[in-house]
Amino acid sequence: MSPLSSQSLKACLLSLSLGIAVAATTSACGDAKPVDPKTPGKGVTGATSATTAGPVAAPRPPTPENVPNTESASGVRIDEKIRKACGISDQEAFFAFDSDQVRAEDRTVLDKVAVCFVSGPLKGQAMKLVGHADPRGPAEYNRILGQKRADGVKKYLVSQQMQTAKVDSTTRGADDANGKDEVGWAKDRRVDVMLAE
Repeated sequence: MSPLSSQSLKACLLSLSLGIAVAATTSACGDAKPVDPKTPGKGVTGATSATTAGPVAAPRPPTPENVPNTESASGVRIDEKIRKACGISDQEAFFAFDSDQVRAEDRTVLDKVAVCFVSGPLKGQAMKLVGHADPRGPAEYNRILGQKRADGVKKYLVSQQMQTAKVDSTTRGADDANGKDEVGWAKDRRVDVMLAE
């Protein structure tokens, strides 16, 4: 037998290395099924497997803990008198709201409020929206922010046939704020929906 040439030796070593790598990958993957390049969500198309794998988990119920942290975001807290008159449950009484992006779950409760004031038990009544801010930031900035939040809720309610004159929006800024951390500050960033006195 003749000795292997240097080129043949390199080719053999490369084949051997490639074979070991394939064997290691196969054993590491265990019973993994081959990836179908036509199936979305398998890393081939850029989609994540979470977008197509099984049922999607229901979103967390809106609470002060998951209120978006943007300038226009707040929680909306509906006064008990309105809740009782309009048939709004305790679970619906506080929800996350972002006036730049009214989400479906926000519309549902705000629509109930609007219907109640336009043609329901509170027809003809006026409402007061009071915007609040967390204590971070200068006082004047927080007043403006609170007003912006209240005006965002008012804008949506007016788009649902509420009379502009029947919706008063005002601000308290951070005057009533008492949060000391992110959860507390999220509770401070809110709009109170109340019957006008």
